[in-house]
Amino acid sequence: MDTSIFPTKGNLISAKNTLTLSKQGYELLDKKRNVLIREIMDLNDKAERIQNNIDTIFTEAYEALKIANIEMGISEIEMISFGVQKEDSIQIKMRSIMGVEIPLVDYENQTKNNPSYGFMGTTESLDDAFTKFNTVKDLIIMLSMIENAAYRLAINIKKTQKRANALKNVVIPKYERITRDIENVLEERERDEFTRLKVIKRLKN
Repeated sequence: MDTSIFPTKGNLISAKNTLTLSKQGYELLDKKRNVLIREIMDLNDKAERIQNNIDTIFTEAYEALKIANIEMGISEIEMISFGVQKEDSIQIKMRSIMGVEIPLVDYENQTKNNPSYGFMGTTESLDDAFTKFNTVKDLIIMLSMIENAAYRLAINIKKTQKRANALKNVVIPKYERITRDIENVLEERERDEFTRLKVIKRLKN
């Protein structure tokens, strides 16, 4: 028995309360961990699909750009590229999943339907390259949001697992042992007291 804790009814009640709270805390942490694991698995699936799309569309975009370079000339394409608008509409908001702050990207792609070049003197391959690179930009922004969210979830899952393990393997067994030891001592005292009272009663009789 833990010699620092006196075997009293008050300490027994306190130990039982702590044990109950520890078990409830473990159940909540276990549920939180399961929710976060499901969420990160879903994000990983989304990230894989987006990455595959990026790879495919990137390849198509470079092929279209290669054709545009041939049709219009590299120097002309380079001049047009100087007029590409800077993306400054991205805003980062936050949402919460089981207390974990997850980034949410909010932006308006202003270049989607407004290329920085005129249609006179340009080719269809350039339009195709512009559209595909613009799509890749959208996908990369979405992928960055998902990967950042997955990273934060992974860190929190690790912390939650550590806390749950501490409750399960250290705190709960400790207070189960303290509760059991105090109950044993109090029961032994009650038996001694009962025996003493019987002896006193017999002597009086």
